[in-house]
Amino acid sequence: MDTKEYLTNYYENYDEDSRLVSKHGMIEYITTMKYIDKYLKSGMRILEIGAGTGRYSHALAQKGYQVDAVELIEHNIEVFRQKTAEGESVTITQGNAMDLSDFESNTYDITLLLGPMYHLFTKEDKLKALSEAVRVTKKGGIVFVAYCMGDASVLSYGFIQGHIYDIIEKCMLNTETFETFSNPWDIFELHRKEDIDKLREEFDVEQLHFIASDGYTNHMKETVDQMDDRMYELYIKYHLATCERQDMIGYSHHTLDIFRKK
Repeated sequence: MDTKEYLTNYYENYDEDSRLVSKHGMIEYITTMKYIDKYLKSGMRILEIGAGTGRYSHALAQKGYQVDAVELIEHNIEVFRQKTAEGESVTITQGNAMDLSDFESNTYDITLLLGPMYHLFTKEDKLKALSEAVRVTKKGGIVFVAYCMGDASVLSYGFIQGHIYDIIEKCMLNTETFETFSNPWDIFELHRKEDIDKLREEFDVEQLHFIASDGYTNHMKETVDQMDDRMYELYIKYHLATCERQDMIGYSHHTLDIFRKK
């Protein structure tokens, strides 16, 4: 199977929306939206590349912004369309993050790349996706790029859930450096901060933030889901106060690299 087939099989059998609306899943959403809101101004045009079922695209369209969305997987596009509310100024196009030739350069004020980097496995493909995201963004526009992190997965899936020996047997882990390795059939590509820095340095951009989108949340998701509203609000406050602390970034399952196109 090619990468698209692996992803299609995965997303047809995985309820991404339920994850995002659970208490632990909402941390990533709340954090990402807080930083998007920081740069929103009236009249801005937004492009979401790899929009999934539209959690962010619909939320931003409902705020009154013109949103264009690109998604690879037909199943996700179908759900996206079903979730489109009357009056939303939003479009959805099937496409690949590495080829946005249907979109003109220097068009969007904000470009969201919140999913594709999870599923690209070579440096060449990652640079293509980043290049396209930067190209379609206006000078001075803001690009948001999400990544999955390797050490968080080694700790949670490997050690806490007890799969560490399986990972080693599948040659997915260097047992000296604990660097991770992934293939398309593994679905997710995992990174370290230095990997992300090297990718960004290929472009004429200014980094604004590098944040832990969910921090330590997924390591204690059952605890977070069982919190009463008072404690949950306090936990959100704690997370937002610490999500840019670089000494804590590596423990997060998801990170968000935010930069401005020069």
